[in-house]
Amino acid sequence: MDKENDNVIDKESKAYKRAAGKGVMNLPNKLTISRMVMIPVFILFFYLQFVGHYFVALAIFGIACLTDLFDGKIARKYNLVTNLGKFLDPIADKVLVLSALVIFLTRPEHIILSMGSIGLIVMGCGVAVILAREIIVSGFRMVAASSGMVIAADIFGKYKTTFQDISIVVLLIGAGIYELTDNIASVIINYIGLACFALAVILTIISGVNYLVKNIEVLKK
Repeated sequence: MDKENDNVIDKESKAYKRAAGKGVMNLPNKLTISRMVMIPVFILFFYLQFVGHYFVALAIFGIACLTDLFDGKIARKYNLVTNLGKFLDPIADKVLVLSALVIFLTRPEHIILSMGSIGLIVMGCGVAVILAREIIVSGFRMVAASSGMVIAADIFGKYKTTFQDISIVVLLIGAGIYELTDNIASVIINYIGLACFALAVILTIISGVNYLVKNIEVLKK
């Protein structure tokens, strides 16, 4: 009985009405769209030259990640899942992360800080792997959908997303500290960020292979 009561949605409550909004433009979808709007703002502050601009970019990236957390929770809590949300949410997530990783490649001084030019080569290859995985899995899902199949996200996919976000956050912190004071702390933090990125790449590969192996029947039709 308690579980049934927990699942009952009071559509007359103010909280539900605020979340539901009008039409498909409910609160979860508004949060998703706001995340997409924050992407160029994040890039802008990443490149703007003033003291502390990396920390401003970090704050924007953090807020964008929080919208990803809350839009899903709100959509599930109030049963506000829409096709628009299903379409925009993964796009916003991927563009946010890939944009952050790509623009880091344009500032190689923060990548070679701890590993030299080899670090830039490794990160460039890693970004290419992540991009390839997203394209392959997206195409795979399109083929599956045309056959009436739905491929759910796997646990490795969730882990790789988490470590991608963590690596970006840590690298931004390292870049911000390096800009303020060039000391060993920035180098250590940079190492940690690159280690998290390397783990994210490994999880990306595992997740991609797992998708293909578990759903190989899609390609046999």
